[in-house]
Amino acid sequence: MNENEYSNIQLLKEIAELLNEETEMASMVKGALKKLIIGSNFTTGWIFLINENSQHELTAYENLPSSLSSQCCELMKKGGCWCLNRFYKGKLTKASNIIECQRIEKAIEEKRGDTEGINYHATVPLQSGNESFGLLNVAAPNKTHFSRDELALLESIAFQIGSAIKRILLTKKEQDVLLMQERNRLARDLHDSVNQLLFSLTLTARGAAEITKEEVVKQTFYEIQGLAQDALSEMRALIWQLRPKGLENGLIEAVKGYGEMLGLTLVTTVDGVVALPSKIEEALWRISQEALNNCKKHSGQKKVWYQLTIVDRNVILTIIDNGCGFQYDPKQQMPSLGIQSMKERVQLINGSFHINSNLGEGTRISVEIPY
Repeated sequence: MNENEYSNIQLLKEIAELLNEETEMASMVKGALKKLIIGSNFTTGWIFLINENSQHELTAYENLPSSLSSQCCELMKKGGCWCLNRFYKGKLTKASNIIECQRIEKAIEEKRGDTEGINYHATVPLQSGNESFGLLNVAAPNKTHFSRDELALLESIAFQIGSAIKRILLTKKEQDVLLMQERNRLARDLHDSVNQLLFSLTLTARGAAEITKEEVVKQTFYEIQGLAQDALSEMRALIWQLRPKGLENGLIEAVKGYGEMLGLTLVTTVDGVVALPSKIEEALWRISQEALNNCKKHSGQKKVWYQLTIVDRNVILTIIDNGCGFQYDPKQQMPSLGIQSMKERVQLINGSFHINSNLGEGTRISVEIPY
């Protein structure tokens, strides 16, 4: 074994150890790329992760030339290139030597800065089995050819990264399943215990009110019945939030069912058809719940307009009521914890949240989320 082979084996071992330690995907990918650049003859590298909707994200990069790193790596984040096009067409299955870089060519054309001798790069898909998750690209100044050993090293590292990504995705899926199971268990417990007790309290209070002849006592029992009925409605709403019936049939059906449970009449409109990622669908579901709860409690109206629109890889949700409204100043803190939680939930998935409301003019909530 020569010195170069030993060095590559040691590098592979170090990267494998790092990948096993890291549990957060972006951190893991960045750490692996940094190890690769430090421990090899490659001086520059970047990694694109590609989602199920064929959208690429610049997840990690090391020592990019100024022409590519300028303006917050704008050229790397937008547009296509030859390696991505080949990846999408299924023609990129192993390390390729060499692909001319359209992004560097564009940087030169637009005079964005020094390429630091980088004109070409090698690329290799991040794979695990038959699944592909992105691309690993590397380069070095004035290098126009990568040896078979270098390409073999790239393929080994790409396989390690791809396997680690698959492990993280499987772990996340398992966690989601466990979370759903726990929600279902809690919903069953609430339904079988607290929900039944509140229902019994409602019947008992009504029966006691009908039996007694003292007016003051009668009114007290009726008040208890009303409070128990309100608590029962709140409990049913909570159970819905934990285990929404109908979400398996789509967001609109779930929202209709929830609105019906709250005593609201929803006028729904859907413009565009798309299978939304589960994370986006669940976020829209939770936002819809909070918005409909607010309509029920504060608007004074039972009719709500609910519109879902798909435009240019964005999903837009609009919820409108013609209720009493409230005085809202976007420069000040959100007027309620519920509205603040909606805004934070949207921001967590890189969306935008807007609310328009005035006294006597109703409320309009608009959410836009890329997918």
